[in-house]
Amino acid sequence: QVQLVESGGGLVQAGGSLRLSCAASGRTFSSYAMGWFRQAPGKEREFVVVISSSGSRIYYADSVKGRFTISRDNAKNTVYLQMNSLKPEDTGVYYCAGANFFPGGIYYRLSAYNYWGQGTQVTVSS
Repeated sequence: QVQLVESGGGLVQAGGSLRLSCAASGRTFSSYAMGWFRQAPGKEREFVVVISSSGSRIYYADSVKGRFTISRDNAKNTVYLQMNSLKPEDTGVYYCAGANFFPGGIYYRLSAYNYWGQGTQVTVSS
């Protein structure tokens, strides 16, 4: 069983930056595709970004492209999300997700992921 634990959330002013981390248990982290999703109050959980096991494939949601950067350190079983130029609309709970296989064309779907963290709150004030 894989466990994912997010950290790094908090309150930041618009234009600021935060770096989220997701630490994974288990010895097979390097084989998982990892994604970040977010859920704003009253809205459905939405895709943010995914990275393949090797890091060679990365896909971002249009809303964060150019502002967010995902990376992973397989030696540390950790995936990161660097968030710059934050906007109030980026506010929400951010979830880390893992998939046994790269989800291919459905990487944006929640159902493509096998493991989920508990989430970390990000609040961007205007």
